[in-house]
Amino acid sequence: MARGVDRRSVLRGGALGAFLFQVGGVAAWLTPAEARAAGAALKTLTAAEAATLEAFGEVLLPGARQAGIAHFIDSQISGEPEMSLLMLRYLDVPPTEHAGFYKASLAALDGYSRSSTGKAFAELPPVAAEKLVGAIAKAPPEGWRGPPSPLVYFAIRSDAVDVVYGTQEGFEKLGIPYMAHIEPPRPW
Repeated sequence: MARGVDRRSVLRGGALGAFLFQVGGVAAWLTPAEARAAGAALKTLTAAEAATLEAFGEVLLPGARQAGIAHFIDSQISGEPEMSLLMLRYLDVPPTEHAGFYKASLAALDGYSRSSTGKAFAELPPVAAEKLVGAIAKAPPEGWRGPPSPLVYFAIRSDAVDVVYGTQEGFEKLGIPYMAHIEPPRPW
């Protein structure tokens, strides 16, 4: 555990829907959206990978960038593998391979974008990004070099749904009453 972080704070942070991030060298319990807004350091993803992931997430589900999809996924692939909250956990991808899956997927997406459009995926205008995502959704297109593109689409779209709608605010956006077994002490 990070210095100055004890079991009680870990349990409290988890109950609040927060994760441990580093902001300016200080450990802080933040939601992924708060971590993104605060410029929290990424542990595993590079800045370029995070930019690709945010752009991809935004095409898959508008609002994913602001909700902190890159910080959410980075926190999950940087922590204890057996504690992962990512969709991959339910798709028979061993937790120890999650980081490699995301890195390979983002490299494949960016590589395919560069070979087919001449631009990095994060640089594409929205219409071009949507068209490219449509091309990878059902089958790997010619030139795709990574995990099966439909799996990439499904897993990261599911993660985007979790980070955007898996909160009290997200339930409210959907018009669904939030009925937790144990109410968190503050909205998350």
